[in-house]
Amino acid sequence: MALPAPARKDVDKKATCSYTLPVISVSIRDAKNRLNELARQVEGGETIVVTRNGRPVFDLVPHRIRKGLHLEAIDAFKARHHITSIAPFIADDFDDPLLENFLLSRLPPDLT
Repeated sequence: MALPAPARKDVDKKATCSYTLPVISVSIRDAKNRLNELARQVEGGETIVVTRNGRPVFDLVPHRIRKGLHLEAIDAFKARHHITSIAPFIADDFDDPLLENFLLSRLPPDLT
């Protein structure tokens, strides 16, 4: 019994492993030949899994503008958790070079 053809010609198959929603899956060869078409779909919000020999290699996803650090969020986190300082103590010799045999020497008795 033959399966019916997909309703949309741009859908090769639906991949469902490890995805919460079905996504379009295409081979690398098809992606190369249909890049403009796939780019339009990604611009429309679709996620496309590109495969090699049936195994996922990479995803084509809509571009997201990366945002930097939110320093206000750090302050809010500290206030919410009653933290006064992220690093309460940094030793004066923190940046000093280590001795050559540092990894070979035993720890002092008070640190074991």
